[in-house]
Amino acid sequence: MSTFTLLAGCLALGIVVNLVRPVPQRVIHGLNAWILRVALPALALTALPRLEFTRDLWFLIAAMWLVFLGGWAVMAAAGARLGWSRVRTGAMALVAGFGNTAFVGYPMIEALRGAAVMPLAVVADQFGCFIALATGGVIVASWYGGDRTHPLALARRIVLFPPFIAAVASFAVEPLGGWPAAIDHALQLIGATLSPLALLSIGLQLSWRVSPGELRAAGVALGWKLLAAPALVGLLGLALGVHGPIFAVGVLQAAMGPMVSAAILAEEHNLDAAVANTTLAIGLLVSLVTVPMIDVALGPTP
Repeated sequence: MSTFTLLAGCLALGIVVNLVRPVPQRVIHGLNAWILRVALPALALTALPRLEFTRDLWFLIAAMWLVFLGGWAVMAAAGARLGWSRVRTGAMALVAGFGNTAFVGYPMIEALRGAAVMPLAVVADQFGCFIALATGGVIVASWYGGDRTHPLALARRIVLFPPFIAAVASFAVEPLGGWPAAIDHALQLIGATLSPLALLSIGLQLSWRVSPGELRAAGVALGWKLLAAPALVGLLGLALGVHGPIFAVGVLQAAMGPMVSAAILAEEHNLDAAVANTTLAIGLLVSLVTVPMIDVALGPTP
């Protein structure tokens, strides 16, 4: 509960500051740069070396990629049908395709399924959602943001994306036993700033003048992210005979509200940040209700 209180407080603080006296855009850009280029890589550097990957965890990774690729496809189709601009379609693909599998997912899954399944939640987040964001997310943001570059240039953009560099460094240091204690502690402190500052940034950018078109776009994105995506992941698991804690965690992580970093990535690539932030804020709040409901529907883990 303390985690949710902190996140809600940071979001509320940003909203209040924005209402009283909007901050300069350069301040928001600075916050977002820290989140994507410092805090998120620090989180990866300290979390990834601790993971132990085994073959039976493939479903958790596949589930996160299914959510991303399905979200991209659904938002592209919806954008074409509803006449969205290119920048709106790209923003919706990002917030519909990536869930908040860490800062909301971790405490929620621990509360719903117990501490014993937390390593599974971390695998889905770090090996699945995080790697998908650092690769596929950058491709989506670059493409819809107008960077129609040569494949080699796009590959270079992915390779130089700080979270991707952090992931590679983490895999390299894992055989050596991880980071020295002092460095690991410093990385954890830096990584802990990600979620509070991200929610503060979103609050600073929220606009209460939401058009019907923006609400419709948010509804379409959240219909996929909160309902259709976990249902599809569940059907895939049932069809392939996945069961037990791995099945439950995969479905629940697929059901989480939109990822904060995805909305910030949309803003950094000049996509429709306003509708992305609106979708994020609504989705985070609604997911606090829908995820426990899905957990009940899943039933107890055998």
